[in-house]
Amino acid sequence: MNPGAWRLTRPLFCTIACTMNALSLAAQDDATLKFVDEYRKAYAEGRDLIPAPQRTLDLSSIAERLDLRTVTPEGALSGSAFLASDGTIVKLAGTQGCLSTEGVEVAGLQTTCAMASLAGLTATLSEAGAAAGNAFPCHFLGQNAGTPTVRFAECFFVKDGEAQSLSEMLIARGLAFAARNRAGRAVFPEYAEAEESAQRARAGIWANAHFTHPFGERRYRGNRSTN
Repeated sequence: MNPGAWRLTRPLFCTIACTMNALSLAAQDDATLKFVDEYRKAYAEGRDLIPAPQRTLDLSSIAERLDLRTVTPEGALSGSAFLASDGTIVKLAGTQGCLSTEGVEVAGLQTTCAMASLAGLTATLSEAGAAAGNAFPCHFLGQNAGTPTVRFAECFFVKDGEAQSLSEMLIARGLAFAARNRAGRAVFPEYAEAEESAQRARAGIWANAHFTHPFGERRYRGNRSTN
């Protein structure tokens, strides 16, 4: 692993280990912890409890009428969704975490593909929160009916004077993938470019020779000679 990749993935050592340990803890006295624990355990087992959008998301609104609202995350629920302090679930519309339970190596640590994505969002939320005072703005694209409330959004934070997309950072680090529509096209084309760059750099999950890509159930096959 090159030094740049090491600096990006080093925080995952503790995060993956801590996340895995947290999955075994009973949260008997805290409803929020129980809720988070339930979703995390399911995701670690390859089950995503967060439903898809019930209606077509208004993707054009990001460019045409950006409306940012401050969100404070409580904890990652999957590789691409988190619980907000108001009790709603925020699902990042532009990215999709890995849901496979097959083994992979990330930052020198043996884990599963799903756990790598879950830990990746946990670490990135912490990093984004630290840069934004534990809260950052999100633009909401749609919402599902029912309980718990699931809102679909793209979230941003400012680091080193530049606005950064939470989704794009996850994808660029090889910890999640560009979300795609039913036709197989990336919801946001620039995120597909970030995924291709991560693949070329063999960042995060892409460092593994084989794993199941979340779209099309196709197997990614890397260059064994460079492993």
